[in-house]
Amino acid sequence: MLNHGKANVPRLIFWELTKRCNLNCIHCRAEAEDIDFSGELDLGIIKKVIDDITTEYSPILVLTGGEPLYRNDIFDIVSYAVSKNLKVALATNGTLIDREVAGRIKDSGISRVSISIDGAYAKSHDSFRGIEGSFDRALQGAAFLREQGVEFQINTTLTKRNISELEDLLKLAISHGAVALHLFMLVPVGCGVQIAESEMISPEKYEEILTWFYKKSREIDLEFKATCAPHYYRIIRQRAAQEGRTISFATDGMAAMTRGCLAGTGVCFISHRGDVQPCGYLPVFAGNVTETSFSSIWKDSDLFRHLRDFNSLKGKCGLCEYKALCGGCRARAYYSHGDYMEEEPYCLYTPARSSK
Repeated sequence: MLNHGKANVPRLIFWELTKRCNLNCIHCRAEAEDIDFSGELDLGIIKKVIDDITTEYSPILVLTGGEPLYRNDIFDIVSYAVSKNLKVALATNGTLIDREVAGRIKDSGISRVSISIDGAYAKSHDSFRGIEGSFDRALQGAAFLREQGVEFQINTTLTKRNISELEDLLKLAISHGAVALHLFMLVPVGCGVQIAESEMISPEKYEEILTWFYKKSREIDLEFKATCAPHYYRIIRQRAAQEGRTISFATDGMAAMTRGCLAGTGVCFISHRGDVQPCGYLPVFAGNVTETSFSSIWKDSDLFRHLRDFNSLKGKCGLCEYKALCGGCRARAYYSHGDYMEEEPYCLYTPARSSK
């Protein structure tokens, strides 16, 4: 089952413009610090890569970090990407957004901003982020964006320390005017490796949360997305079958139109040094945009070709009837097995074929 051709176009490119950050998050993928990192791509190279991307593709470009607002040329980058007809989003911790910055975000043409909020209250969020006051500053940043009419969403990483706040996080997102709440299941990479044993939710709890997520998504008028949780795409189909209905865009939104893990099939990540990865949580490399064109890396990388061959999946994932819809988290497989094609370690489901 080789997934190739027109289906494999980059829908989302996450671009780590810098590893520098003003916070000290315990789960940080990038292991960011408030220091200058060597090898950051300069504006000229970034423009050349954007030129290359737009010769063949038109993805959503998500500018991230570290903290991307630390780059003095961030709005030059945005303006150039927008001039090439790319839709641009900004992923930030929100603490550097004041009224002036919010105005520049609006004027630059950024379509949406994601703000990371990892708790419904200051105590839980600040314990994640390592800096007291970061919760209040992030929400103030969100308020400035709302004042400017800029769409923003809240991104939350779920761990044992904040799962009891799920309902309150949802209320917070709605009350502060967010257009979406995206819940990220923790992936042990970067700083996250150090807290995996103590903070990773059990497979049983994941299943419970994703079932709650399914029910809640049908009750609220808010974009509600489970991220780094590919088995959710199995759960929604199981639940729909139990309810005697068919999955559709009208009833289930984008969950009906996409699949679970998109690493290397519809999504990729570019590091601050130009390394191209299947996603930001999977530290294996397909090439570097300073040495090879993005389009060549995307089309010809052996790594990406491997990820697109669902018949190469191993263990339960290889046997699973939902593998083309779910695919399992390739990053968690890599963390647990040292092999990104191995089975998803946080899925409870037993495939029909394995029980025969």
